[in-house]
Amino acid sequence: MNTPRLLPPTSAIDYAYFRDRLADPTVLDHSVAVRLHRVSLLAVAVGGPRRGGYLSVDLLLTAVAVGDLLTGRRGFPDVRVRWSPYTDTCHVVEWGEPAPEESDAARGRFYGYREAAITAFLAPSGASGGAR
Repeated sequence: MNTPRLLPPTSAIDYAYFRDRLADPTVLDHSVAVRLHRVSLLAVAVGGPRRGGYLSVDLLLTAVAVGDLLTGRRGFPDVRVRWSPYTDTCHVVEWGEPAPEESDAARGRFYGYREAAITAFLAPSGASGGAR
């Protein structure tokens, strides 16, 4: 297992993606980059309109290690690992409230995205991608 480690949020390859789409980008002040293998991905903290977050991880042991790193950090309440019983599906480290299931727009608001970002994501020609 490649041991994950935490880095400053600006070192994450997806930092600009979140900065440009969050309704309250100040949550990035308490966010962290999680170095996995050779890539750092952003774990976005809870705050403002953002009520939860998640990070997909390939190996269960890595997911548990990431959960341990995030537990107790400001902006990462109720950290938990949801493991997948399927070998072709990632495990998920979650924090904050459970995400709503009613619609993609509701999930976008739950994850603290700007309305314009939600509208663009839901547009037929919008780029696909997960809301972490």
